[in-house]
Amino acid sequence: MQAISFKRYGGPEVLELGEWPDPQPGPHQLLIAVQAASVGPGDCKLRAGRLQAQHPIALPKIPGRSGAGVVVACGPGVTYARSGLRVAFLARHSEPGSAAQFIVRGPEQIVALPPSLDERAASAVVQPALCALIALDEVAGLKPGQSVLIHGGAGAIGGQAVLWARHCGARVVATARAAKADYLRSLGAAAVLCHDREDFSATPERFDVVLDTIGGETHARSYRVLRPGGTLVCLNALPFVDQGAQFGVRTVVAAIDETAERLRRVIALVAEGVFKAQVAAVLPLADCAEAHRRIEAGTQGCGRIVLAVP
Repeated sequence: MQAISFKRYGGPEVLELGEWPDPQPGPHQLLIAVQAASVGPGDCKLRAGRLQAQHPIALPKIPGRSGAGVVVACGPGVTYARSGLRVAFLARHSEPGSAAQFIVRGPEQIVALPPSLDERAASAVVQPALCALIALDEVAGLKPGQSVLIHGGAGAIGGQAVLWARHCGARVVATARAAKADYLRSLGAAAVLCHDREDFSATPERFDVVLDTIGGETHARSYRVLRPGGTLVCLNALPFVDQGAQFGVRTVVAAIDETAERLRRVIALVAEGVFKAQVAAVLPLADCAEAHRRIEAGTQGCGRIVLAVP
């Protein structure tokens, strides 16, 4: 099969398209012909060597956290799926990823697609929506009438978080570049704090929940805009220092752990129109390095870049 991989850590130029042995499904596993693979910031950080402490990997490594395709073979004992089934899937950073023509997955990492959702849209929406759902629903417990500030709202996870928060009946404010403000309002943000024009921490509004997808200095300034007793829920990004006790708030890192139940819930919410695929661009598999360049330069657009797999 053809696959993208990197043999050493470095810039996008270390990504290469090459031939790999076709994987074979083991007991209770599926072989999936990948049709679409998403590319996210985590893939870039992994390739650059910035996640070695959290996600030790063996090189060479096929990147890609999520994708979608068709089941083409079932291993011994499979009763939960059949050949020809259209599915979305997730792969951990420590495993062979989605930037390949084939991947092997088990029952906890796949979900059947409804007829209304194509593979490219599915590859763009499932993993970001899962992150948003875990962070805002399971961890923060966002409720109607509360207010939430979502950092990086125009990104794939941020966009799904805006949609979920609006669905919950919360007041939604997001940070982004000014050029993306109209996009965020179209998703349901009541207001946008444009970080290329203003300091979000200078706003007089105080929030019940802040979703931090960025970390670092953004995380440090986020404590100032939380109400006492509020929640700062974080995804793994730039390192930060927990100042929750100093400000009287709760700081929680959301653990993104896929399960079959969670994936079915995400797909049901997509089918209901709560979550919506935000596809920034579609590129050929061979252009995976270009996808990484756009993400690192901040020029990928709104949502997630998808690789079309031949």
